[in-house]
Amino acid sequence: MQQLLVKLENVPRNTPLVPCSTSSDLNRVEKLSDQNIVLANNNLEVDPEQITARQNLLVSVIVLSRNGKPLMPCSFRKSKKLVKEGKAKLISCHPFTIKLTIATGETVQKCKLGIDVGYKNIGFSVVTDKKELVCGVVELDNKTVERLANKAMYRKGRRNKLWYREPRFNNRAINKGWLPPSVERRYQTHLSLIKKLCSWYPIDGAIIETANFDIQKIDNPDISGVEYQQGNLFQYQNTRAYLFARENGVCQYCSKEFSKGNSSHIHHIIPRSKQGTDKPNNLALLHENCHTKLHKKKDFSKLKKNKQYKAETFMSIIGKRFQIDLPNIRVTFGYITNIVRNSLGLEKTHYNDAFVIAGGVEQSKIDPIIIKQKHKNNRKLQLNRKGYNPSIRRQRYSLQPGDIIKIRGCNKKYTVKGVHSYGKAVQVLEQKKEFSPKKVNWAYHQKTLMWVQDQVTSKT
Repeated sequence: MQQLLVKLENVPRNTPLVPCSTSSDLNRVEKLSDQNIVLANNNLEVDPEQITARQNLLVSVIVLSRNGKPLMPCSFRKSKKLVKEGKAKLISCHPFTIKLTIATGETVQKCKLGIDVGYKNIGFSVVTDKKELVCGVVELDNKTVERLANKAMYRKGRRNKLWYREPRFNNRAINKGWLPPSVERRYQTHLSLIKKLCSWYPIDGAIIETANFDIQKIDNPDISGVEYQQGNLFQYQNTRAYLFARENGVCQYCSKEFSKGNSSHIHHIIPRSKQGTDKPNNLALLHENCHTKLHKKKDFSKLKKNKQYKAETFMSIIGKRFQIDLPNIRVTFGYITNIVRNSLGLEKTHYNDAFVIAGGVEQSKIDPIIIKQKHKNNRKLQLNRKGYNPSIRRQRYSLQPGDIIKIRGCNKKYTVKGVHSYGKAVQVLEQKKEFSPKKVNWAYHQKTLMWVQDQVTSKT
């Protein structure tokens, strides 16, 4: 947003090392595009750090009409001009969104939305015929199973202290279309992301990439017919007998056979505390002494690697749900995306896959952004300091993890890590020093999907 460009005096000519402050294309070692004139920017309307933050967050600003309908995005400069003239108002900072206060035409370009469905990360991209409007990755927190396990543990301990109650089975029915809570939350996050993007950009069509995995075929490529109905424990008395036959009577840790005097123990390769299952492919048969030595030394390198197939199961479950909940959505498959991405020479990332899914070919790409998912409402069970009975923190503090705040007397922005001491102290990620909530004079409350300003720098 430069208002005036002036010529600098006493600038050497025919010098290939003179930098230009107005265009990065002129900062070349070989030669300058104009060797006789070097321009300097002598006035900025906004703080340079503020411009950098806007560019890192979004290349363009989301624009909504007076009726709330999405229009084509504009530049940060144009959005600031509209706000100054009173033709628009700021309604959100993350992402940066303005809403027009005047009536305008609602002619927009055709935009396509591409969604790369994932178990831990979701890739998204909005593409027009000429350029890419936005792209990025949503990082899921993947803590639903852990939260449910803690909830069940506390509930079991609480009910054991009550008088006996006869079981009631009137509320045990499962609704049609029920999904496990962990799968349901991931699936609802996909739907929320699609709805948010459709409310921000003029999208006239969405395309998702799904897959249907045959897990038994992955483990045993030669399986067929009736063998699909015969699991790993078929014709075995129990799990221990199957593990003994699978390992040929040898301990996985010491590679020695089991003797009559040395009993066998079953070990979880991926612990239950880390969402490991009780399936046979997650179990190892060890000597009793080897099992004790394994947990003491914590040397798990000798055990066979285990594949959980949780991501494949998730993809197979929700594949058809998208077509039920979103009838107008189009579906593509991973092998098609892989062929097109390789032909374009793009790196294997979630946002590049989403770009290809949306029909991107020769459109100009932009820098991706990161969106992190957080648990918005936290009713954490914790122990009382004066006793051992668990209590529920029922009060919800105004500042939550991920919120952006400013402290009185300091223009720097901080990201809230947490609040403790009954809401009297606020921790931030940028430094170890704590603040009092009374010193906070500005706060931006992040929602469930937090827009992070850092750009994607590695594979996702």
